[in-house]
Amino acid sequence: MAELTLPLFPLSTVLFPGGHLLLRIFEPRYLSMVSSCMREEHGFGVVLIEKGSESGSAEFATMGTIAEIVDWHQGSDGLLGLTTEGRDRFRVTGYEQQADGLYIGTIEMLAKEQRENLTENFSGLTELLKGLLEDAGAPYDRMPTDFDDASWVGYRLAELLPLPVSLKQSLLELEDARRRLERLEPQIAELAASDDV
Repeated sequence: MAELTLPLFPLSTVLFPGGHLLLRIFEPRYLSMVSSCMREEHGFGVVLIEKGSESGSAEFATMGTIAEIVDWHQGSDGLLGLTTEGRDRFRVTGYEQQADGLYIGTIEMLAKEQRENLTENFSGLTELLKGLLEDAGAPYDRMPTDFDDASWVGYRLAELLPLPVSLKQSLLELEDARRRLERLEPQIAELAASDDV
């Protein structure tokens, strides 16, 4: 598969395909990145910080998700607010850091997961997800739903549940929707036992 170049935004969170991520932008390097993305109609890559910080230099995961800007506004505090939506996953094969601090990655796009119907043994996860979405509010209240798709259900649970980001990253990296749901089940049982869901 052909390699592409893309600006990277290391964050302390994981973006999943089909998910939403709200951002407040103030650093010059990212204001410039957003301007370029909107002008040239391309997204940017969200990658999880493994060491370092969002405002400085960072070491980050090699697998991430393309974020597409779907809405923006200027906040009363002067910061730029973005609503982004996760698209396809990618793998970073190399990167460089520009003089302004912006990371530019060489990436390889990963194949989309094939749609897999949710089986009856995971029906309890669907009911849990419906409750989580009801409580989540905007922008999830406007999100198209697909409760029959194992991939969609797994991604939404992974992003909404209060799980460690390292676990969220490992769930993003899984190539199989059923295995992702199987990994989530014991985590959900543990959260339920501690009244966190």
